Amino acid sequence: MINNSPSENGLMSADIVEKRKQTRPRIGVFGVGYYKYWSQFEGLLEDMLQKQAVFIEKIQTGSYAEVIDFGLIDDVHKAYDLVPKLNAANLDLIFCDMVTYATSNTFGVVIRNINVPIVLVALQPDKAMDYSRASTYMQLYNDDICSLPEFAGVAARMGKKVPDMIIGTLYDDPQADAEIEEYCRIAAVLHDLKSARIGHIGHPIEAMLDMHSDSTMLTAHFGAHIVQCEAHEIVTQYQNSTADEIDPVKERILEFFDTPDPVSDPISEKLRDSDLEIAARVTVALEKFIEEKKLDGLAYYYEGPENSETRTVMSNLIVGNSLLTGAGFPMCGESDLKTCFAMLIMERLGIGGSFAEFHPVDFKEGFVLVGHDGPHNVAIADGKPVLRSLTKYHGKPGFGAGVEFKIKEGPITMLSINSTYDGKFKFVIAEGQSVEGPIPPTGNTNTRGFFKPDVRTFLQRWMKEGPTHHFALGIGHHAKAIAKIAGYLNLEAVIVDLRE
Repeated sequence: MINNSPSENGLMSADIVEKRKQTRPRIGVFGVGYYKYWSQFEGLLEDMLQKQAVFIEKIQTGSYAEVIDFGLIDDVHKAYDLVPKLNAANLDLIFCDMVTYATSNTFGVVIRNINVPIVLVALQPDKAMDYSRASTYMQLYNDDICSLPEFAGVAARMGKKVPDMIIGTLYDDPQADAEIEEYCRIAAVLHDLKSARIGHIGHPIEAMLDMHSDSTMLTAHFGAHIVQCEAHEIVTQYQNSTADEIDPVKERILEFFDTPDPVSDPISEKLRDSDLEIAARVTVALEKFIEEKKLDGLAYYYEGPENSETRTVMSNLIVGNSLLTGAGFPMCGESDLKTCFAMLIMERLGIGGSFAEFHPVDFKEGFVLVGHDGPHNVAIADGKPVLRSLTKYHGKPGFGAGVEFKIKEGPITMLSINSTYDGKFKFVIAEGQSVEGPIPPTGNTNTRGFFKPDVRTFLQRWMKEGPTHHFALGIGHHAKAIAKIAGYLNLEAVIVDLRE
């Protein structure tokens, strides 16, 4: 479920949108130790196994992950035996639990032959040794960090990236627990990126050169399959929708959205019954279409002939796609596949992910409006989202219902994914604040985005990194986690500098 009051991660707590499905990543765990200790210190091996059991329990209670325990590896023979088991397990992420000192041959063999992200975990059971009663046994019991430099150096010698590390205590360490939980969410992102089916209909709006994507390169770098779909597949579902299917959706929409009178924008009106009928019917068609195609996301833009049923349908996906995006199914207008991936990353990371671009700057108060028309993530809305009837969709054909809200007040993160000249992808990431205040009543989303050191400097720095004009907008500060995901995908990532 996605909820509507802040939690530790920035997700919400009163149920408003039922998630379509829960991602269940596969996480492997193996411990490392040194076999010579076991005969020297009676009971030490049992204590090490107990430490590893406590760590595994942390993963299982703090995430929805499927955990595969590969036991304790304490010599090079077991390391060689472990490699094919890890490769066969189809893992999304691996934790190496450093329960005590271990020679690096237990790790070098693994990291050389494994391409799955590995995180070294060094959580000693005691916050400090009792020095008045200290013993060699006590030291070995708490020697979790001892091998970290050795393992890091061997990773470098093997031509691999030095793994990420979690350093802390096994008990009563909220920071370590939060890091474990974050890596489990990263595993969920990696799991779905390599298996998702992202639908694509039509083409980017004419002349938007930054929007174009090579579907094969998206598969090459992310793993997901791009499913080329046709507009008529949704139109056919629209034609076949019945009153029994449409009426409950109309009730659901009216319950979920507010429908106020228009304010200052002359192209906005109170929601018309005819626009509600079309929005509900299109929502039914859209949901049936994505189930039939077995999709996990959709990027679309298709105009269709003037005054045609195709145009009516394809220009009125906004309500349905906003509900779907809030339920964990990212949708992008303007056929923006790259931003659909950015939204998928944010959604599976648990921070929302709404379709966004920059709107006018408020130079008086020092913020920029961040939002878009079309698809939005209603699960991270501040209050009840609004539906307005729009007599025209600016810059696009058609008319109908538009979704309006602002992102919840508090920390926000932005992710733009652009193609580079050499055919790869680059993550441009930044953090800011969503601040309370009025937004334009235009039937579009808008959020007051404040960024350091000031709005003018921030915008210059953001643009200098070569982003697309669209990006995904999520709640909470998660730039470092997203940069880790880029690193695991062997893609460039830049976190825009917010310093003075």
